[in-house]
Amino acid sequence: MSDLHKLRTKLCRELAQSEQSARTHCLREARRLGKAPPASALRTIADHAALMRPRFEALMRDQPAGLRLGRWVGKLFSALRHGLFDRVIDTERSFRGTLLGLHHGIDTARLLREVARRLDDAYLVAFCDELLARRLPLMARAEASMVWFADQPRRALQSGLRAALPTGS
Repeated sequence: MSDLHKLRTKLCRELAQSEQSARTHCLREARRLGKAPPASALRTIADHAALMRPRFEALMRDQPAGLRLGRWVGKLFSALRHGLFDRVIDTERSFRGTLLGLHHGIDTARLLREVARRLDDAYLVAFCDELLARRLPLMARAEASMVWFADQPRRALQSGLRAALPTGS
């Protein structure tokens, strides 16, 4: 197996992990934020990740163990983040952390596209092109919605635990 093939395999696992996290983290953050504009933007990204998953899995039939490993790592990191970190950090920082993870996935898809192009894998190139063409505008919408936190500083500063508690507690 050439180094380029090894890189493709590694990036596919990483993209599987990133897309698992995109779905999980975006939905958790959206629930945390309720009806706020950033929540809507994140729900749309989560829906897109769910929509793209079957196509990605079909392309990666030759790597079932890699996809399972990538998803498992994504679930593990998500559980740690949800159980520990999101409980103590404030809502605004958690939102930005979610965006940071989404940017990581976009960078992974960009590099995977270039590796696939060099391997003449037209199907994987087309998948990455489609993912990026739709995800980048969704990310721009999520980033633009960040100004909501400036208008809602009390909510922005709430810890994850406090945000999860019913009002009046």
